[in-house]
Amino acid sequence: MNILKNKILLIPIITSLLCISYLIYDNYIVKKDTHVNYSEFLKDMNNNEISQVTIKDNNTLKVSLKNGHAYSTDNPNSLTLKENLLKAGALVKETNGTPLNKTIPSTLLVISVLSIIFMASKGFNVSTSLSSMEVTDSKDNIKSKFNFTSVAGNEEAKESLKDIVDFLKNPEKYKNYGARMPKGVILYGDPGTGKTLLAKAVAGEAHVPFYAVSGSDFVQVYVGVGAARIRSLFKKAKAQGKAVIFIDEIDAIGKKRDSGKSGGSDERDQTLNALLTEMSGFQDSEGIIVIAATNRLDVLDSALLRPGRFDRHVEVSLPDTAAREKIINLYLKNKPHKGINIKNTAYKTTYFSGAMLENLINEAAILAAKDNSGFIDEHHMEKAFSTVIAGSNKIVRDSIKEEDRKITAYHEAGHALISMLKLPEDEVTKVTIIPTSKGAGGYTLSIPKDSAYQNMQYLKNKIMVLLGGRASEEIIFGENMITTGAYSDLNQSTKIITTMVTEYGMGSSLGLLRKSAMGSLGDVNSNEVIEECKSTLEELYNEVKVSLMNNLTKLERMANELLEKETLYASDINKILKNN
Repeated sequence: MNILKNKILLIPIITSLLCISYLIYDNYIVKKDTHVNYSEFLKDMNNNEISQVTIKDNNTLKVSLKNGHAYSTDNPNSLTLKENLLKAGALVKETNGTPLNKTIPSTLLVISVLSIIFMASKGFNVSTSLSSMEVTDSKDNIKSKFNFTSVAGNEEAKESLKDIVDFLKNPEKYKNYGARMPKGVILYGDPGTGKTLLAKAVAGEAHVPFYAVSGSDFVQVYVGVGAARIRSLFKKAKAQGKAVIFIDEIDAIGKKRDSGKSGGSDERDQTLNALLTEMSGFQDSEGIIVIAATNRLDVLDSALLRPGRFDRHVEVSLPDTAAREKIINLYLKNKPHKGINIKNTAYKTTYFSGAMLENLINEAAILAAKDNSGFIDEHHMEKAFSTVIAGSNKIVRDSIKEEDRKITAYHEAGHALISMLKLPEDEVTKVTIIPTSKGAGGYTLSIPKDSAYQNMQYLKNKIMVLLGGRASEEIIFGENMITTGAYSDLNQSTKIITTMVTEYGMGSSLGLLRKSAMGSLGDVNSNEVIEECKSTLEELYNEVKVSLMNNLTKLERMANELLEKETLYASDINKILKNN
């Protein structure tokens, strides 16, 4: 029904096309009667050869002869014409108005065109039906048995949602205690961490319909459309008795409101107000739970987050090593695999989200299929890991100059050596000078340790690792021969040092102030902030150069090994460092 309503605009469009086609056919394709001079008509009338004459209102006569032929001629509008025809034994007919075979198509064409104009002016294609948005009414959750066991990891988030499930199953239990369940739950966290899957699992566990929409579904040009769609969505859910409404990317409609009004923001505010009203309007006994997801909790309007609206906030964080192992096992469950070191893969994929792990497994499966291998093995996993991180290796490398290979070798050796010296807890597993499809001339792959926080010294050491490639180029080839290869490294190091000084309270120019929280005041001492960031980077860069100079033999040995083998792994790097 929703699809039919959404497609109703096609009816006048198709009707108008059919009418135009018929009129063209009738006027230009259908064979018309031959037109003859009036003198020929008089000759036929005097010879009594006329069988019938139709007098039309467009000053023409349609003449049918007794021998079966027919033609048309001009109507002289003579007062005695009809009398003369009757005397000659001819049947005379008169037509008043346009024939129906022209009137009906013409009328339908006009009505259709007017309907199209009216619907277009009213935004009919986006607002005809309040239910024209894509809503997944997933009663099939019961059949598919999608529940918390289908979502690996996120144990803390699951625990926070289990009482929601229990409430949907046993509302009387909570009513007896006088408990009010949260009307809304906000799931927030990095992209790809499984917020949508958790919301779907709640509906699956509780065996209730699942209505999934995106915040962008409510954002329309026409004021009032989004609010109407909100009301329609809640009406549908209430009709089911119990349901889970899931709004993904709620920040599309729920951002903080300001005093400035424009057409777009006015529409968004109306939509947000409709959502707030609907959430305040239903009772606990109705069994409607609203779950929303966002990557940016800090940008949401405070009215959304207050008690009685989205009053429970659940963080869906990146999985730790144990959770990553469960996720990898889940995605490998229905895939043929053999000899995969799942613990090692989980260890290497620090800061991978669930979506990134799924992509990793999928890449490995594609590689296994390309090799016509019977199983996904460790080789495919390793290759997929490198592909996800840095891109595929370039196959044709004949055009690369030896000089460029040498620069790349020392650049990557600088990264690897500083990483081993300054961040020994971050294991360097691979260094290569093979160019990739993502534009890198080479890359150094290190595995950071799982950590909830990063202290100031770690961040400084991270910056030094990023500057190691540039410093190595300067030491070996001279200050005037440094290349653009450090562009990405400088970009990352600038972001880190700027965030340290302006947001983490790790600098002296702002002290413990956060620039983003100061509004226009934050721009007052921008020059001091820039100067501090610059001087800090210069100090770290000089420290990197000193470290490389003190380990120049190891740097040159690693670069030469790279030129010879193109790729070094952890065991190769450890041998180089152990040899003095």
